[in-house]
Amino acid sequence: MSASGNVGTGLGRALRGWRDRTDPAAVGLPAGGTRRAAGLRREELAQLAGLSVDYVVRLEQGRATSPSQQVLSSISRALRLSAAEREHLFLLGGHQPPGPGQLSTHIPPGLRRLLDQLDSAPLSVHDAAWNLVLWNPLWAALFGDPSAQRGRERNVVWRHFTGLPDRVTHSPVQRARFEAAVVADLRAATARYPADSGLLSLIRDLRAASTAFARLWDTGIVGIHETDTKTVDHPDAGTITLDCDVLIAPGTDLRVVACTAAPGSDAADKLKLLSVIGTQTMTGGLAVN
Repeated sequence: MSASGNVGTGLGRALRGWRDRTDPAAVGLPAGGTRRAAGLRREELAQLAGLSVDYVVRLEQGRATSPSQQVLSSISRALRLSAAEREHLFLLGGHQPPGPGQLSTHIPPGLRRLLDQLDSAPLSVHDAAWNLVLWNPLWAALFGDPSAQRGRERNVVWRHFTGLPDRVTHSPVQRARFEAAVVADLRAATARYPADSGLLSLIRDLRAASTAFARLWDTGIVGIHETDTKTVDHPDAGTITLDCDVLIAPGTDLRVVACTAAPGSDAADKLKLLSVIGTQTMTGGLAVN
């Protein structure tokens, strides 16, 4: 058997084992209905990982032997793999696991379970370069479902400085504060991950695409995110102003962004409305990219 055949066989066997052991309820899927096995169906893994069912089938059958690192990261998050299991998955897929000098999108299972339970506030998780890693249904209902977005479209800094569509509106003061914070955050990330090619490419392309970013970058600005307000123009609920906090998950370099409203406020009532409206394509539990 060829080397690629060995890779495909080992990867397929591992995926089937991890899928079979995963409790649907633990990943936010309805537990009802008749199931031939206790674990996830292939269709459910595909949905959670943002892949086609056919591709999941080919992976498990050893016919797709060169999955990208992005695909492996998505599968890892969907199956709630531990750090050791994620490393094994990358090796089975023919890639070296991200090292200490590279950005990581791994979400520890404990943090994932905690986020699953915080469903009354819009939550999103980003890596150190502000790439969107996952979000909950209320975040998607508020800001728009990002499921169809790919690559740079899921990067907060790229979207802002290149003028991609956004429901968030900023006053001049808010805009200046936000831009200074994210540029400073990226500068800090380059100090921690000087060899990460994706991060370096993002900064290079941002400098070329946005004079505002290039100007701020060249100032050498440093700093951190702090609590701020965010105003969202929602097509159904209208204008919603929320407090937004950026939290660094302990033991990781992930940013958890939580948007909240004071109890009894107009914004709180609108969030309750959005929790009912939702988005037609989302399911219970956290969505993954």
